[in-house]
Amino acid sequence: MRFRGEKRGKMYAVKTNILPSFVLLLMGTMDCVTTIIGVLFFGATETNPVLVGVVNSNIAVFTVLKLTATFCIAGTYILSKSMLDRTVDKTTHSFRIGNVFVKATYAGLVLFLIAVVANNFLVLMA
Repeated sequence: MRFRGEKRGKMYAVKTNILPSFVLLLMGTMDCVTTIIGVLFFGATETNPVLVGVVNSNIAVFTVLKLTATFCIAGTYILSKSMLDRTVDKTTHSFRIGNVFVKATYAGLVLFLIAVVANNFLVLMA
């Protein structure tokens, strides 16, 4: 019985660690899709100076770059939380700072992507 409880607890922890990455993937994908729809069908322009040339020349390459970056960034949350979870002593000051930093960084990224997607929808609705 004890084994099942431990296993079940670990399963919930894995799902909890994946949720922020899933939200980031969802928002990044929505950003990519709304950008492509805006550029192809509504004459919108990409405001990211790094990607503006790619969007105008090859939309397929833009899609691959954008989604690859989104998946890599989302994967770093899982990796960083996994590294933090392997820490033996979770009461140290450095563990708490690292944990807060990871969570704050991803919260900031999600808020930023929410603003970007909202802006994309506003451009599409105009």
